[in-house]
Amino acid sequence: MLAQVNRVAFDLFGLQIYWYAIIIVSGIALALWLSTREVLRVGLKEDDMTNFILWALPIAIIGARLYYVLFDLEPYLADPVQIFNIRNGGLAIYGGLIAAVIVLIIYTRYHFIDPWLFLDVVSPGVMLAQAMGRWGNFMNHEAYGGETTRRFLENLHLPQFIINNMYIDGAFRQPTFLYESLWSLIGFVLILFIRKNGTIKRGELFLGYVTWYSFGRFFIEGMRTDSLYLFGGIRVSQLLSLLLFVGGIILLYYRRKKSTNIKLYERDKGINQALI
Repeated sequence: MLAQVNRVAFDLFGLQIYWYAIIIVSGIALALWLSTREVLRVGLKEDDMTNFILWALPIAIIGARLYYVLFDLEPYLADPVQIFNIRNGGLAIYGGLIAAVIVLIIYTRYHFIDPWLFLDVVSPGVMLAQAMGRWGNFMNHEAYGGETTRRFLENLHLPQFIINNMYIDGAFRQPTFLYESLWSLIGFVLILFIRKNGTIKRGELFLGYVTWYSFGRFFIEGMRTDSLYLFGGIRVSQLLSLLLFVGGIILLYYRRKKSTNIKLYERDKGINQALI
């Protein structure tokens, strides 16, 4: 019998607290901490970030849940109460990101903050939170790929606790949660390096994040067995990844071409000016 992790971390006054929730909340907290540090370095106020999070976080959770439910509607029509049961997972990262970006655009326009600058500030933290969040999927035994062999997993030099917990529904599975987590972690390191050492224009960190994540997600999504589908067997996240990657590349090219009208991304105070 393979040792399987218990997705319940502990009981609190009779309520089961899941590792999924602990990991997701920890990722959000770390992203907020990183973004708050950076927002001060670029000349904005700490309140700009905390006030934004107060709006963005609940709306992002709603967006993530709606995205998931809308593309897997049948079981929720049969039992609508389950729409509100997110303790077992069922949050789609793309839905949360789309909702958060919409809130960000509205928030920054209302407060006269350059939205590209704000997107650059939050991108590294979001990517790190995504890397952490996939381990919540691991604890829930979800976001895995097709069947494979134990030997294949051992050849990846994975720890035994990962290998054991990739035995799901009678077979060993591809650890796609891990592939995406590592892809996001590498992207996090890369954009931090670029931010520290590169000469970049405002918005390019965010667009770099979008293109990096969507490129990896396109291929990893193709390996998963729990994808959400459109009519015709098209994987929703693969299609969206493709659109985001192409759109990100086009915007990067356009903004480089128009670079004389776009301010540098600086990490100094006193640069909270709108784009020309």
